[in-house]
Amino acid sequence: MTTTTYVEKLYAGYGQSFTLDQVLFEHRTEHQELIIFRNREFGTVMALDGIIQTTERDEFIYHEMMTHVPLLAHGDARRVLIIGGGDGGILREVLKHASVEHVTQVEIDQAVIDMCRQYLPNHSAGAFDDPRANIVIADGVEFVSECQETFDVIISDCTDPVGPGEVLFSSRFYEGCKRCLNEGGVFVAQNGVPFMQPDEILTTRRRLGPYFADQTFYNAAVPTYAGGVMTFAWATDNPALRQLDLNTVQMRYEASEIYTRYYNPALHVASFALPQYVVTALDSL
Repeated sequence: MTTTTYVEKLYAGYGQSFTLDQVLFEHRTEHQELIIFRNREFGTVMALDGIIQTTERDEFIYHEMMTHVPLLAHGDARRVLIIGGGDGGILREVLKHASVEHVTQVEIDQAVIDMCRQYLPNHSAGAFDDPRANIVIADGVEFVSECQETFDVIISDCTDPVGPGEVLFSSRFYEGCKRCLNEGGVFVAQNGVPFMQPDEILTTRRRLGPYFADQTFYNAAVPTYAGGVMTFAWATDNPALRQLDLNTVQMRYEASEIYTRYYNPALHVASFALPQYVVTALDSL
């Protein structure tokens, strides 16, 4: 018996495959080619344009680290902007913080939200219906370039820098994010797997440089994103925010009363310690 498989197309000479135990949804939208399927190891899996975006089994690692590191580092985030994140995982984690008063989420494709609410309901876990959430269907670059609101934390939950997601790695996007950030605010974004995509961290560092006093990365191991640890871009004008001591992070974590499955204060502090090959690459700039 031949088993149907889904082979990821992120890299030309290396990849991972998943058994297609059941195709739940497959459709080409105006912007992207979307497939959602069941896999015996990772549960429900979503892929866009040949690249795995999220899986039911390990999504909590990515979403918790993208969210709680900047929010607890900031310490008093009231207004949060999410760019992308149509599956709702980031929104779910942000709204765990009772201190957050308002979240605007800008997603380019309504179909992604609709499909994820139907087939990956645990990602959002009702977050799209929270009265603190304002969902805007729009281009993220245009939004940050034109909006008149400001935010304490901006989280760019974008796809890899190909297709519609490419502009979310551009200087224009970073400039727009800077203008939307309150003083002392934090910007974070997924930045790929540096062992496989070393040029991405260098490009991001160069492009963030003109707009933020402090630009670096933090990291986490997410099984779905194969090839080594995943990096998250970090940018702010306050370098002290990534140098918090463990006791401070621990107190903020306990005060937040959030429940996490991966994130904890020790991992928060340790996540800013980068592999030497990343440090060496960044030092070459």
